[in-house]
Amino acid sequence: MTVAATTAIQTGYRIISNHGFAEIMQHETNGEKSLHSITSFKAGDVLCNFSAGKTLSQPTYLTVQVTETEHITLNPVFLQYINHSCAPNVFFDTYSFELIALKTIEPGDELTFFYPSTEWNMVQPFACTCGSKDCLQTISGAVYIDRQILTKYKLTRFIQSMLNQ
Repeated sequence: MTVAATTAIQTGYRIISNHGFAEIMQHETNGEKSLHSITSFKAGDVLCNFSAGKTLSQPTYLTVQVTETEHITLNPVFLQYINHSCAPNVFFDTYSFELIALKTIEPGDELTFFYPSTEWNMVQPFACTCGSKDCLQTISGAVYIDRQILTKYKLTRFIQSMLNQ
């Protein structure tokens, strides 16, 4: 049994599928799915490369924005289970197409990213419940966040370019 599997059992999750460095887990109470590391990473490590499964002109709740008019589905598809956090531990670099660790990640840790790091104006805003001490409460896209707050986050080149306009 892996460390992640032990953690999953102790915290009320069940493993859905294994993808080498991470597993999709489902919370047994609320049914929500998330991606959890089964490997240790240091800040700056590349967890994996990704590519565009499809390129769409309109966003969906599962796409990542790469330009004003291009939104991609993620390939490998299991990356769609990386949920939002206002204290993220990974970053989708849409220039190099690498998923990068922002801080130390241990086996069992949920992988999370800051949705406004890639999204200018989200198609499906939501009330955040990440529990971070710096939680922004409502996540609607980078356009709605004070620029001073955004300086605390790693942002894609696209979002940086939008802020510079």
